[in-house]
Amino acid sequence: MIGYRGTGKSAVARVLAEKLGWEQIDSDQEVEREAGESIATIFQERGEAHFREIEANVISRLAELDRVVLSLGGGAVLEQSTRGELLCAGPVAWLTAAPGTIAQRLQEDPATEDQRPSLTGRGVIEEIEQVLADREPVYEACADVVVDTEGMTPDQVADEIMRRLGEGS
Repeated sequence: MIGYRGTGKSAVARVLAEKLGWEQIDSDQEVEREAGESIATIFQERGEAHFREIEANVISRLAELDRVVLSLGGGAVLEQSTRGELLCAGPVAWLTAAPGTIAQRLQEDPATEDQRPSLTGRGVIEEIEQVLADREPVYEACADVVVDTEGMTPDQVADEIMRRLGEGS
């Protein structure tokens, strides 16, 4: 599962894993577990480059697992090594949503402060639009399926992913 923060990757991955009878793993949670601190703290104290290094190592390890639905942090695909891992790991679903929807979801999520540091220092909508403009070509290059999550529940998104990948109705 790839896409910008707040597009529903973690929630959809949990539902999809349950439907498939697989394990669900969130790469951000694994990074925090391995580092022993929050993503925001890693960004603040050691910088984004250090975070991306930890993240790439975690994803490399996770990509080797079988029967796992993996939800990645929004910027994970920025690392070329991670993009290579995704090509070998299995189908990749890119979840999308409009910037206003993303902003609303982030505002409503209590994890935002600890797990989602500002990437540009700009206003929320402006940051979302800028980062999406930079990342969308990379997301697109990695994706086997693209699902717009606007107005959909995680269950509906999981069903749509399964339908498009031929894994269910």
